[in-house]
Amino acid sequence: MTVFLIIFAYLMGSIPTGVILARAFGDIDLRKVGSGNIGATNVSRALGRKFGIMTLLGDMGKGLIPVLLARWLAVSELLILTVALAAFLGHLYPIFLRFKGGKGIATALGVFLALTPLAALLALGLWAIGFTIWRISSLSSLVAATSMPIIVGLLYHTKLYLTFSLIITALLFYTHRENIQRLIAGTET
Repeated sequence: MTVFLIIFAYLMGSIPTGVILARAFGDIDLRKVGSGNIGATNVSRALGRKFGIMTLLGDMGKGLIPVLLARWLAVSELLILTVALAAFLGHLYPIFLRFKGGKGIATALGVFLALTPLAALLALGLWAIGFTIWRISSLSSLVAATSMPIIVGLLYHTKLYLTFSLIITALLFYTHRENIQRLIAGTET
């Protein structure tokens, strides 16, 4: 059961929602358009807002569904977090795209909605406030990611969840390293 759940989570996380939508509805190779990213922001630029929202929901589902399944099966908290990490890593390093995936914000949101719903909603609120102020998706995402370990630490008081949220935040900063360089240089769109 343990191995099945982890493999299922990784494979589900590996489903490239944006790439599938771009090919099916625009005959577009998303990795050669705009930022080259497979996430909702680039899909919105390439295909329009409707498809961006569909990508966002699909990528969230890739994190949400495996964690909810693990919770439903009443496995240990450590295994639930391992499943969550497998789904997240599947999005970042998908087997279906030669291990070159997205940046992980939507999938992380799905994971945290299943693990710590109140913390996820608060971080989403901070993302919305940041986006309203700056109109820069990457900056807003980094603000939300930075807030997640703080919120989790304050609300859930568990070292396991705090450690998990710190790992996810570190990975999100890693995947956004080029965005961070552009933010510092003042060239981020």
